[in-house]
Amino acid sequence: MRLLKNHITLIGNMGADAQITNFDNGGKVARFTLATDKYSYDSKKRPEWHRVFAWGNIAQFIEEYGEKGRQLAIHGRLVSRTYVSRSGKERKVVEVEVKHVIGL
Repeated sequence: MRLLKNHITLIGNMGADAQITNFDNGGKVARFTLATDKYSYDSKKRPEWHRVFAWGNIAQFIEEYGEKGRQLAIHGRLVSRTYVSRSGKERKVVEVEVKHVIGL
């Protein structure tokens, strides 16, 4: 039997302060973008952007520690979802759900 795993580890900088959503049940989610370095064939460094979200205690850590430019190491899993845009078009996005984070 072959097991497939969904793990991703990224080290990068927050593109903006996290957007925090607090729920009536006391839970919270933090959403932000993370820029990692991508080098092109001509050795120029360019950012590659990742959509990231975190729940609960990790969201609390991001709210308190995270800010635009802050360097983080995150480990989590890729999540695909579909939504309908304001214009009525169906869109698909891939995001990183954070399971562990380290502030660098």
